[in-house]
Amino acid sequence: MGKIIAIDYGLKRIGLAITDELNIIASSLDTVLNSEIILFLKNFLKDEYVDTFVIGKPVQKNNNPSQIEDDILIFIKKIEKEFPLINVRRQDERFTSLIAKRAIISSGISKSKRRNKMLVDKVSATIILQSFLENK
Repeated sequence: MGKIIAIDYGLKRIGLAITDELNIIASSLDTVLNSEIILFLKNFLKDEYVDTFVIGKPVQKNNNPSQIEDDILIFIKKIEKEFPLINVRRQDERFTSLIAKRAIISSGISKSKRRNKMLVDKVSATIILQSFLENK
């Protein structure tokens, strides 16, 4: 059984999270610039066996796709071309950024560190992955 990587796609940054070997626990992995994500994943996958990418699906309150969905679909095609042996799944990511911000605040992290959007991105990816695991 391979690990699962969650991807919280953004136009500037992409948050990443990964499971343990048993696909039970989701942990934050990193935040990568959008322009560097393919190279990052290629290098990362040299040392890790991953069989699934879970990509967040941003949906508005009225269940319509978010504006960034077209960019995500282009990204998915790129991912599928670069990593054809890795399954791509989607996970509703409604409210994950808000939940991530609240989790960061409640963790006691200083206000200056909470402003770091890279932290929010990888915590959001972790929430996406944990939701995926719970719904699996």
